[in-house]
Amino acid sequence: MVSDDAISALKASIRGEVLFPTHPKYDAERKIHNAMIDRRPAMIVCCTSTADVAASVKLARNTGMPVTVRGAGHNAAGISIADDALLIDLSHMKSVSINTPSGTATAEPGVTWAELNNQLQPLGLAATGGYVGTTGVAGLTLGGGLGWMVRKYGCALDNLISAEVVTATGDIIRASSDENADLFWGLRGGGGNFGIVTSFTFRVHPVGTVLAGLVLHPLSKAREALRFWREYEQSAPEEMTNGVVMFNAPSGLPLPEELQREPNRRNRRCGPRSNGRERKAAAPLT
Repeated sequence: MVSDDAISALKASIRGEVLFPTHPKYDAERKIHNAMIDRRPAMIVCCTSTADVAASVKLARNTGMPVTVRGAGHNAAGISIADDALLIDLSHMKSVSINTPSGTATAEPGVTWAELNNQLQPLGLAATGGYVGTTGVAGLTLGGGLGWMVRKYGCALDNLISAEVVTATGDIIRASSDENADLFWGLRGGGGNFGIVTSFTFRVHPVGTVLAGLVLHPLSKAREALRFWREYEQSAPEEMTNGVVMFNAPSGLPLPEELQREPNRRNRRCGPRSNGRERKAAAPLT
C-alpha cells in the first residue's frame, strides 16, 4: 500500500500526471494496442521526462509496489500492463532530434517508427526500424528490431549507438560501447529488464526512392512461386528485403478476379503449413 504522503511527494517531484482508477483519463491511458488485454493497474504515472521515470522507480522501490513499463504500447502480449501494479507510462515521451552531419537520430521511448521516419524522410534519411510503422522504437529495439533495411544495415540493435537508462535504483546512466558496455550489450536484444531506456541514439542511413508492393499468385502457383523466391533470395541485392506470406483470403478482400475464381481447395497441400491448417487463396511476394 502506497501512503498518501508518498503519492503527494511523487506528484510534487514530476511534471507528468499520476492517475488512479477514479481519474477521468484512467481508462484511456490504460489502453494498449491489443484490445483483448483489459487490465487495471493500481496507478499510472504518465512520464514526460527521464526525471519522472527515475522518481517513479524510486517510489516503487521504496514501497515494494510491482511495476510494468509501457513504451508506445504495441506489444501484442500485453506485458506492459498488469492488474494492481504501478504502470510507468513512457508513451508521452515523444521527442526526436536529428543530427544530419553525424548521421544520427535520438528518440524517446514513446516514439513509433513511423513518427521517427516521418522526421527523417525529408532529410533523405531512414532508420532501421520495424516492418510496421505503429510499432514502438523502444520495444522493437530492445527485442532485436527486424525491419525493411535489415539485409543492408542490420537490425535496429545493430544501429543503436547509445542509450540513456534508468536503473532499478533510480539512477540515470548512459550505456554505449565504451560506457557501461556490459549493460549496452544486454540492452541490444535482451529485452527491457536491464533498466528503463529513456533515450535511444541510432545511426541512420541515406535512403533514396523506395519501391514496395505485393505480387499475388493463386494457390495453384504457390509451389512454383516459392521455388522462384527461394532462388531469387540467393542473388537479390542487399537493398531488396522481401518475404512470402501464405494466407486464407477473406471473402471481402478486393483481389483480382482471376484469384477469386480459383476453387477453394482445403485438402490440397501446396506449400508450407501454418498451425496445422492448409492455406488457400493467395501467396503474396514482397
